[in-house]
Amino acid sequence: MKNGPVWALALPSILASLLLLQGALAQEVVETGSRKPMPPEWIDKDTGHRVVRLSGPAGPISNWYFHNNPFIGQKGGEGDKMVFSAEANGVRQIYTLNLKDRSTEQITTDAAPKRMLPMIARATREVLYQSGDTIYATSVDTRKTRKLYTFPADKRGGIATINADGTLFAGSFAAPEQAEISRQYPKKSDFFDRIYDAHLQNNIFTINIATGEFKIVHTENNWLGHIQFSPTDPDILMFCHEGPWHKVDRIWRYNIKDQTTTLMHKRSMPMEIAGHEGFAPDGQSIWFDLQKPRGETFYFAGADVRDGHELATYQLTADEWSIHYAISPDQKMFAGDGGDPTQVAHARDGMWIYAYYPDGKRFRSEKLVNMKAHDYRGLEPNVHFTPDGKWIVFGGDFEGRHETYAVEIAKTGKHS
Repeated sequence: MKNGPVWALALPSILASLLLLQGALAQEVVETGSRKPMPPEWIDKDTGHRVVRLSGPAGPISNWYFHNNPFIGQKGGEGDKMVFSAEANGVRQIYTLNLKDRSTEQITTDAAPKRMLPMIARATREVLYQSGDTIYATSVDTRKTRKLYTFPADKRGGIATINADGTLFAGSFAAPEQAEISRQYPKKSDFFDRIYDAHLQNNIFTINIATGEFKIVHTENNWLGHIQFSPTDPDILMFCHEGPWHKVDRIWRYNIKDQTTTLMHKRSMPMEIAGHEGFAPDGQSIWFDLQKPRGETFYFAGADVRDGHELATYQLTADEWSIHYAISPDQKMFAGDGGDPTQVAHARDGMWIYAYYPDGKRFRSEKLVNMKAHDYRGLEPNVHFTPDGKWIVFGGDFEGRHETYAVEIAKTGKHS
């Protein structure tokens, strides 16, 4: 035979199959949380999905809050990156974790104490942090650092978000009496209603990064929080009225250009609640946990960012309900972090990382990770989709300490 024997032609594909089989055999089928520590990666015994531990150079890394995006997309084929901070020689530094090969790179190196801000300047591919009274940005590509803003001595506030084109910061500050309530009553169960009932002045501000202009753009005698810029429109900001959810129309959109506020959801019955709000990836809608009434009927709902009209409402059972939700990059599916019996849904079987698929007016749910060994009261998992939409990143303490994990949405293991 001119091209050699048939078995020789088939050899490359045979070898490839053997390598795939070897990789599959290396992934143990294990009950999540049944070992301390767990293997570096495993197949969840109850779901058949692959779970991997995401670690930094010194071990555990922390996950971000559900509406903060910790990812920087790849430029070519080098892999998407997740930003985290960790101690290095006694100083907190900022790193990236490559989601393709799980390698880490140290982005900052200076010895100054620093606090990583819960945002990334995606327009310039920079990580943001505060050292003292000054905010800095460091490029993940060049490692060059630039100073963005120094707070004047008479102006302090918490920066919460950066806009889509990287030109504005936004944050809030309250009347000093609000901080005093928190100081006197440090437990949430003690300060929460007191701050709400006080109706002290709260302010939303912006900082022009190019000019340094500090500008108060919105003021109310209400407790304001959860401030988020749209991921796509640099002029759209979202904030909420904090307080007992059944007492507030919580979710508001603010337009910086025309200075208008628009309510995103109006409560329609006693004890109705809406909250844990976040933008869709395209910035065209805002999504939130909706209960009508609280603790009885559960939905995940979306409203048009322009005028607040309802776009979609998907119902879930109490067991399917999640504390936090996430939307995939293509907006075709959702994810949730479940909840234990002490949460508002009082779920009997809700301790799972979930994938959700729209099915008419309901969600069809799929269990991805068994979280029965996780302490929901001590740590909320806070799910995120990776930029390629193939994995869901979440936090967990089922190994005895706070770790960050990723679960593959496609089922790669044999369900047992």
